[in-house]
Amino acid sequence: MKCIVAVPTYDEKENAARMSEAILSLNGEADGVEFEPLFIDDNSPDGTGEILDALAAKDRRVHVLHREKKEGLGRAYVAGFKEALRLGADRVVQMDCDFSHDPGDLPRLVLSCEGEKALSIGSRYVKGGGTPGWPLFRRIISVAGGMFIRLVTGMKIRDVTGGFKCWSRKALEGIGLDEVASSGYSFQLEMNYRAWQTRCRIVEIPILFTDRVAGYSKITPGIALESVCVALRLGRGK
Repeated sequence: MKCIVAVPTYDEKENAARMSEAILSLNGEADGVEFEPLFIDDNSPDGTGEILDALAAKDRRVHVLHREKKEGLGRAYVAGFKEALRLGADRVVQMDCDFSHDPGDLPRLVLSCEGEKALSIGSRYVKGGGTPGWPLFRRIISVAGGMFIRLVTGMKIRDVTGGFKCWSRKALEGIGLDEVASSGYSFQLEMNYRAWQTRCRIVEIPILFTDRVAGYSKITPGIALESVCVALRLGRGK
């Protein structure tokens, strides 16, 4: 099974090489699964793209997709998913480059994505999952937001906005990538909704989500409002 791990990057020079090494080191950890990183770089001004090109030149398992400008997380992932399918992926993982998603969880995530049309979500909000180090206020906002999204959309997914996921090839092919409207972080919510609507087999496995240790966060206060607006739009389309 070929698993392409799609990792968007923008100003991630401190993390890019470490993440590539971490992903490649997992080969042999999950029986029959071959892990290959695919970095989607939005023309990072800090030289991340050049670092990634050097890694790819040394190891053919490392793939790099360069984009001309930063257009949002959703646009980067859509481009990455299409490239992963072109590369012949049987499974496609999406994850952050800042190590808030633990690469060591990849084998569990991929092996839990069973079936031709399946989505496995690394969940902060099922038993065993969590957000260590988060202040109480941030946890309350996140949990309340998830409750609101489930209410207006009808989805039963516990972690509706998480970004650590594994897709089967047929799930992505049937999701309608060209029709995905969200360009920002609400992309995670919309993709979950599309998977739910197209009757994918959806499972959630527990993960611990921690804050980045290098680089800077791209999260802004407008992200929560964006997710609320997208949830309302999707809910009206039920």
